[in-house]
Amino acid sequence: MVQARLFGMSESGFDRRVDDYIKKAAPFAQPVMEHLRALVHKACPEVEETMKWSMPFFIYHGQILANVAAFKQHCSFGIWGKDIAAAMRKDGFDVKGGMGVLGKVASVKELPKDSAMLGYLRQSMMLVDGGGKTFPKRGAKKEKPEAEVPAELGAALKKNKEAAKVFREASPGFRREYAAWIDDAKREETKAKRVAQAVEWIAEGKARNWKYEKS
Repeated sequence: MVQARLFGMSESGFDRRVDDYIKKAAPFAQPVMEHLRALVHKACPEVEETMKWSMPFFIYHGQILANVAAFKQHCSFGIWGKDIAAAMRKDGFDVKGGMGVLGKVASVKELPKDSAMLGYLRQSMMLVDGGGKTFPKRGAKKEKPEAEVPAELGAALKKNKEAAKVFREASPGFRREYAAWIDDAKREETKAKRVAQAVEWIAEGKARNWKYEKS
């Protein structure tokens, strides 16, 4: 019987896939994961289990509360929330190596006291209850600057209305590639040849590396 059930909780919130994951783990890892699983359910009776990225995760009100994983020689355990790791370091848990907040754990004896673990889990819950997100939001992609059109290319485009129209209406990446290609020319002769070639291709609607694009 999985240790989590020893707390007298109902079967709701448990996932049989997590049972299977633990059963398939190495013998040393099973009691570690069962203990951590039990602590999560004790701290948060409303938690729901699932599998993400091939490992057990614990979800609270749509947010990741914790996750556990087993490897060949150790287990890892993560408690989610931007301030959890800082709080643990403040309490003396400056763990390095391995995935998660506890480093590489090979036995239940290596875990912090249950009272401490419950406190960290509840801290993550409080973040969610307050409307916070435990999963780090990726920052918006920085837009690349508009291409600085080399003077030689700009002058040549003015003489070819069709090429100028295509260049103006093309994507920023399209313009950057041609601008960089011409700027990279070391000799004036090479630059002139590239400008002439660029205008010809642009008028035809071809990107700088059109030869390598899949048809």
